[in-house]
Order: sequence, then structure tokens, then C-alpha cells
Amino acid sequence: MSTLTPTATPAPATAVPTTTVKRALAVTRRTAWFANALFWTAFAVLEGVNHGWLAGLLAGFFFIAPDLTFLVGLRDAPHMAKGQLPPRAVPYYNTAHRALLPVALIALYTFAPVVWAPAFAALCGWLAHISYDRAFGYGLRTKDGFQRG
Repeated sequence: MSTLTPTATPAPATAVPTTTVKRALAVTRRTAWFANALFWTAFAVLEGVNHGWLAGLLAGFFFIAPDLTFLVGLRDAPHMAKGQLPPRAVPYYNTAHRALLPVALIALYTFAPVVWAPAFAALCGWLAHISYDRAFGYGLRTKDGFQRG
């Protein structure tokens, strides 16, 4: 006669804690963004060298321009918590920091009948800025102005 006795199933010896997996994914994601940032920076510099000072100037301006959205909330900044962007600046900041926008414009530029190298250089600078922000941990903001988690 056999008796059935419940036995506990042991946990696999190779189980990895969830926090370790999340941390590894975050590091991988940020490394990919950093590689992307280096690529777009090199492309912007190349465009500036190949197509003259205007292309370089626009690439540099568009590298800085997304952070100029902070000026929208400058008046409210002294009343905000540390790390908080004034809520009135959030829509502008989030729009300027979405990678899909310059990627879509690059795709449009590729198929458009008009070719102007300084515009492409500007888009490269813009994508470089967004990529560096993501690589260093700065993402989009909540409607209250705090970093999204």
C-alpha cells in the first residue's frame, strides 16, 4: 500500500531576486541610452564639420534647447520642492524630452523632397540631449513636476 504525503517543492537554486533583475535591466537600459547619446553626438559633430558653421550652431542650440523649457516655470521655481519642476513647465518639458518627436522628424526628413543639412544636424543634437538625459537618469515628469519613477 502506498501513502501519499505532501512534499514541499524546493525553490530552484538559480532563483534571482526581483530587485537584482530590475537593477540589471535599468543598467542595461541606461547603457543603451548612453551608447545612443554618443552616436547622435558624433553624428551631430560630423554634420557640423561636413556642412559648415550653421549646421554646427543648430546642432549645439538644439542640444541645449530642451532644457530651456525650465524658463517657463522660472517665476514659480522658488516655491517648488527640491527636484520639482513647476507644473506650468511640465507639458513643455515633457514634449521637448520625448524621443519620438525628433525620431519622427528625422523619418519625415528622410522622405521629404527638401534637404537642408542644418535641420538634420539640429535633430541629431536634440536626440543626443534626450539620450544623455535618459542615460543619466532624467526622464519625463509627472504633472506635479517630479521625476517619473
